[in-house]
Amino acid sequence: MIHGKLDVKPTDLMLKDRNLEEYGKVQRFIDTEVIRNMEPYTPNLLGVLYKSAKPYPRAGSGQIIQSTPYGKFHYYGKVMVSPTTGSPWALKGEKKVLTDRSLVHNKSKHPLAGPFWFERMKSDKKDEILQGARKIAGTK
Repeated sequence: MIHGKLDVKPTDLMLKDRNLEEYGKVQRFIDTEVIRNMEPYTPNLLGVLYKSAKPYPRAGSGQIIQSTPYGKFHYYGKVMVSPTTGSPWALKGEKKVLTDRSLVHNKSKHPLAGPFWFERMKSDKKDEILQGARKIAGTK
């Protein structure tokens, strides 16, 4: 008969040792890199939309918010209009509706700008971001 004892650190301590705890270094790095790498994919006329990207509710949360009045329709790349008038300008208190007409994004400042900028950036940059996260976590 063999008797043995296995001492294992609690999970929260193992995660902390690798900077993987909630709001930890790894997730803060990922949040920062996502925001930085999204910039060239984000429509930029005056810079308001890409400059509005912030971790939500705070750094390391794993969520990014871009809070602008027009961000949603730029993200989905479709024109939104007033259901009453059909105009891109809605009446006070009125919610716009999505059309099937595509937006045309100005690409003079950001040639990669267009709809679904997070998804397109992720497709291009995911491996690079994860490589940096692995380095911070002390893995390869």
